[in-house]
Amino acid sequence: MKKIAIYCLLFFGALCVPNIVMAQKEPNDVVTIDDGFEDFFYEAIQQRSIENYDKAIAALEKGKAIEPENPVVYFEFGKNYLAQKKYNEAYENFEKTTKMDPKNRWAWVGMYDVCYEVKDYNKAIPIVEKLVTFKEDYKEDLTSLYMNTQQFDKALELINELNAKFGKSDKRELYKSDILKDAKYQSAEKFNLLDQIKKFPKEESNYIALIYMYSQSNQEEKALEIAQKLEKEIPTSDWAQVSLFKFHLNNNDGDNAVKAMNIVFPSKKIDSKIKHRMLNEFLIFTKNNPKYEPDLDKAISYFDNDKEVRVAKEIGKFYYSKADWPKTVKYLKMHLASAEDDVETQLLLLQAYTESQQFGDLAKRADDLTQLFPTQPQFYYYAGLANNQLKNFKKAATFLESGLDFVVDDEALEINFNIQLGEAYTGLGDANKKEKYFTKANELIKKQKK
Repeated sequence: MKKIAIYCLLFFGALCVPNIVMAQKEPNDVVTIDDGFEDFFYEAIQQRSIENYDKAIAALEKGKAIEPENPVVYFEFGKNYLAQKKYNEAYENFEKTTKMDPKNRWAWVGMYDVCYEVKDYNKAIPIVEKLVTFKEDYKEDLTSLYMNTQQFDKALELINELNAKFGKSDKRELYKSDILKDAKYQSAEKFNLLDQIKKFPKEESNYIALIYMYSQSNQEEKALEIAQKLEKEIPTSDWAQVSLFKFHLNNNDGDNAVKAMNIVFPSKKIDSKIKHRMLNEFLIFTKNNPKYEPDLDKAISYFDNDKEVRVAKEIGKFYYSKADWPKTVKYLKMHLASAEDDVETQLLLLQAYTESQQFGDLAKRADDLTQLFPTQPQFYYYAGLANNQLKNFKKAATFLESGLDFVVDDEALEINFNIQLGEAYTGLGDANKKEKYFTKANELIKKQKK
């Protein structure tokens, strides 16, 4: 930076000045005075650009001696100290810059950068509030600062303001979700959502959020009221059917519950977790209202491609826990039609056949499974058990003796094998082998009791 002084000759008496003098200095000539500041300043910038911060600071000190009231010098000091992680010195110089030049936005940004680096979020807040006056985008930063300092009331107010003005963002919605876990903020949010619904009746997300909040606080009637408003304003809304489904179930209105369910399940808008919850609720309803079982079967088909939850299997296990063997068999077989290698489910099905004394089906499936899984001992056991019950004793003994070779570190299974072998040889009239296997079973039982 060069200081420039302009010296103008006075015209009065000019006529008596010799011509040679006039030739030496014409009116409006400019004289440049170089005080050296510019050289030091640009030297500092050059040194900072190659990360020689100490040399940059030394050059700035020389410039400061010449122009101690120049805010640009202190701003440069701040940038160099920040790069060196000398946060106190950086902050002091940025702050001095703002006092000398309050409109220097970048100096305020520098102070904010320091606060952010040292995680002094409380100190950062008034700085960012100042930055908002320069640029409204800083309200996003202010929201994060309110969250970090647990000023949730201010954060929620600002989130709602930004949502209304610019639309929702994933980050703000995540913040909002965290805030609303605390019940004391939910009342204000409910009023906000009601206001938003009134202002923007075609904005589906506000209805959904309010339905969820009412449901979470067990205000089912209010949730239903909002769902009905949503259905009225946006008749095509799949989300309205989610709440109406629960209402219909509570009223034992299976027909309308099925209609709602069949709208929700094909929808790509509704999260799979919500669909699974609805299916579980309908499963319990169907248990007490068996006439809706065909609708349950249809509902399961919507989940055929669900890789996370095998719905038919889970329903089969539900009925297994209730000792409802016919339904257990039905739904486990439905699952196994597309998951033949699911050993856990195959074993559940074999046990369900055993419990319901379907020994013909048990023998056929267990025989097939020994061929599909030739080293899996449980399948040989069930094949032996089934054939014993069918009085095919020789076949039973063959399965059991083959399978016993694969039993490793499973005393309970080994006991069962020996008992069934004893039964097989009883049927075959071989007293020696009968005694051998029953004795072995008793020895293992006594061993377990010790």
